[in-house]
Amino acid sequence: MKQNSSSAARLAERQQRPAWLRVRAIDAATRRRMAETLGGLHTVCEEANCPNAGECFGRGTATFLIMGDVCTRNCRFCAIRSGKPQALDSNEPSRLAAAARKLQLKHVVVTSVTRDDLPDGGAAHFAACIRELRKLSPEPAVEVLTPDFRGNADALEVVLSAHPEVFNHNVETVPRLYPKVRPQANYEWSVSQLSRARRFADEGKSHRMLVKSGMMLGLGETRDEVLAVMADLRQAGVELITMGQYLKPLNIAGMHEVVRYVPPEEFAELAEAARQIGFLGVASGPLVRSSYHAEEMLHIATTSATRRR
Repeated sequence: MKQNSSSAARLAERQQRPAWLRVRAIDAATRRRMAETLGGLHTVCEEANCPNAGECFGRGTATFLIMGDVCTRNCRFCAIRSGKPQALDSNEPSRLAAAARKLQLKHVVVTSVTRDDLPDGGAAHFAACIRELRKLSPEPAVEVLTPDFRGNADALEVVLSAHPEVFNHNVETVPRLYPKVRPQANYEWSVSQLSRARRFADEGKSHRMLVKSGMMLGLGETRDEVLAVMADLRQAGVELITMGQYLKPLNIAGMHEVVRYVPPEEFAELAEAARQIGFLGVASGPLVRSSYHAEEMLHIATTSATRRR
């Protein structure tokens, strides 16, 4: 049977990837089981074509994507659709909690599309999701991965006041590449929000909350630029960091090209550099993504923090 052009493009791109980027596909039975469990909820695992979706779904874990599957921004690295989102679903927080209970999750990761159309960027909706998860017994640890809320400190505080165990916001790349990779975002907004989250916890407004951020590599950044971002994140009080390989979304026009595939040994070197400057938790490797093995990362970081006291 003759392949169509999109299938041929996907095959060609995958054949160009090094061996260390080969991943297990999601089998039909696992996909069907997860769809039934999630009951119409979106996951970033599928919407953003995460390379670890097969592994995570096989383990019965997922990262929930709230506030729809349409983003108001058009970042040149992301497979999530851009356009005009629908109105918020007021029942989504309770449906999310029900799915987490059904999956018996001990660590729930909640992220979202960017909703610049909303006055608070969706902060109140994030907080509502956290509050619903707090009603579960046993109560899971909650990790949120939020947008930058356009630097809005009040919106950020709404989320933090719901007391997640981990506040995560990704800087994604180095400042020089923002105009090409994240044209509607701002590096200073991101670093400032991370710093505010750290101060919020340090001022006693939250129980022990860890602050997390992440980067993609292979977009054209230099090693010195990566190290400089690490330094910025540590100065802002970030304790957990993830670094993974950028993979170009297929069949979407205007996506940034992969400049290079970063070898595993380079990721290992950067992980050691991150530990040397004080990060409590580091996940660095070609297939690492923001919420990959998030539960284990929180446990390691919490144990490290306790030992340092």
